[in-house]
Amino acid sequence: MQSPTYLHDLLVSTLFTEGLDADPDLWQLGFSAIWIKGADLDSLARDFSLDLATHTPCHLSEILDYHGDDESSWVAEVEDWVAIVPAHGHSEFLRSITEGGRQALGLRLDINGNAYFDYARDGHMIVSFDPTRPQERSGDDPHALDHLTDGLRFQTGDDDVLDDPVEAPESVSSALALIGRFTETDIATDWFLAQHSRIRPTS
Repeated sequence: MQSPTYLHDLLVSTLFTEGLDADPDLWQLGFSAIWIKGADLDSLARDFSLDLATHTPCHLSEILDYHGDDESSWVAEVEDWVAIVPAHGHSEFLRSITEGGRQALGLRLDINGNAYFDYARDGHMIVSFDPTRPQERSGDDPHALDHLTDGLRFQTGDDDVLDDPVEAPESVSSALALIGRFTETDIATDWFLAQHSRIRPTS
């Protein structure tokens, strides 16, 4: 049986390779990722200012080194979805890039200890919440993804979970699992552990 923090821990061990960071922390890194459906790589290259001529095979475990050198992004394609790391900025940007029939899921952790999960579709923010405080939701349909959350735990510090508290790494794991369920892909083997590409930004 997998640990409830499995996806968080896998992401940390994948990004922070040995010797890269003595105290790996996704929040201090400012981790951000976006998954987009309904757009080809050419159009996304324009949206994210990516130079497709620099397209090179790359594992996620290599991207911090490359990003530090030349600001490369990790770009992965699975089925109809494209993931970009780092990518997920302000929720308004996420909403705007879905205009024209696209869908997008974003996860962002900032240096202030905040976490953001967003789902946008066709120019509308459908669901937006902090995985550590899911009761504070916004969007056109805040409960649109509830049918995919069975067995996932997000909240921290609520009275009803004091006997079995949910820590932030489990909340992040649950958010990643939710993305996997929605995209119908395996977050571990299809994305984090698979070889995809790195692309440098346009000058």
